Parts: sequence; structure tokens; C-alpha cells
Amino acid sequence: DSKITNVDAVKLGKVDASGTKDDKVSITLQFGDGSIGTIHYFANGHKSFPKERLEVFTGGKILQLNNFRKMKGFGWKDFKKFNKWRQDKGHKNCVSEFINSVKEGDSMPISLEEIIDVTQATLDAQKSAK
Repeated sequence: DSKITNVDAVKLGKVDASGTKDDKVSITLQFGDGSIGTIHYFANGHKSFPKERLEVFTGGKILQLNNFRKMKGFGWKDFKKFNKWRQDKGHKNCVSEFINSVKEGDSMPISLEEIIDVTQATLDAQKSAK
């Protein structure tokens, strides 16, 4: 629930044969609570490496999620790893929550303010990377 306060982005490498280098970028987000987030969007990796990877560092502990299927914990007392049979990026749940909020008249699962904040950060990242 912390607002994005700063966005920096850098494109990597030279323009390729297709005329683009937009598929290799590193983005750093700074948040109002002092935390940071780093997004590495690289299309030049090896196919054996996880396509999508999330790492969370907090309070001397780490969670690592690969391909939305396999999670490892480092420094957690009662958690080492968790594996799902299928990849779950949350799309089905997201659509279900949206439909339910419309049907029931509840608040939206993602606030308009947050959608605007993320959209602005995306535009800021594109501008910063130029």
C-alpha cells in the first residue's frame, strides 16, 4: 500500500536486427515507505532458466518464486519449499474477484488510485529508459 515515489530504467545492449532493444530493460522503483523493487525484463536469457522469477528480501529472510510454481524460503523457521503441480499467475482469481465485486457492489480488488499509480510508473519507466 505504499506509493511509488521514483522510477528509473535502463535499456541494455545495442539495437538488435529487428530494430529494438526494448526487450532488455532494468527498472528500479522506490516506494514511500523506503522499500525498493527491481524489475529485470530480459529476453536474452537461456530457456532452462525460469522465465519469471520473484524474490522478496525482508527482515533477514528471503522468498524466491520461480515460474509461479516453485517457492523456496531462506531463513524461515517452518518453511523451506513449496511446489504446485501447475503454474498459477492468478488470472482466473483476478477475473473472478472483479466479477464478484461488480455483482455484489463491493469495492474493486485493485483501487483506481493504484491502477493510476502503476500506469504512471510504467510511463515514467519508458521515459527514463530513452
